[in-house]
Amino acid sequence: MKNLNWGHGLMIALGCFIVFILFLILVFPMGKQNAEMISNNYYEEELKYQDVIDAKENAGNLKEIPAYKAENEGMVITFPEAIKADGNKADFVLFRTEDSNLDIKKEVTLQNNQFVIPTKVISKGSYTLKLKWTENKKPYQVDYDILWK
Repeated sequence: MKNLNWGHGLMIALGCFIVFILFLILVFPMGKQNAEMISNNYYEEELKYQDVIDAKENAGNLKEIPAYKAENEGMVITFPEAIKADGNKADFVLFRTEDSNLDIKKEVTLQNNQFVIPTKVISKGSYTLKLKWTENKKPYQVDYDILWK
């Protein structure tokens, strides 16, 4: 067996360094998750955020707020009898935490103070439900974190 001198050690160290750099370039990015912004109009929405704060504060002052429940047919959102939404309409946004392509945004008409988001449009995973409505032209918003199974 040959003796290792400083030249061999230098070549081994250089080879290990090259393998490490190749690992960082080729393998490491494969594990990177989708890190896009939640909204494409982030800055414009940030300027309007005081309206959201006011709507959440209005909802926080209510005695009862809408509730959601997982059923076989989908996610059932029920409004209390005390809430009379203008035009009997509400807006909801279902944000998918890790993939914005699975977001759902819609205006719905309440029937018997409730509506259903069908199971076929909801994938398994983590969501944020933003429920918005107006009553006597006063805005309200409630946010829920949901884990859909």
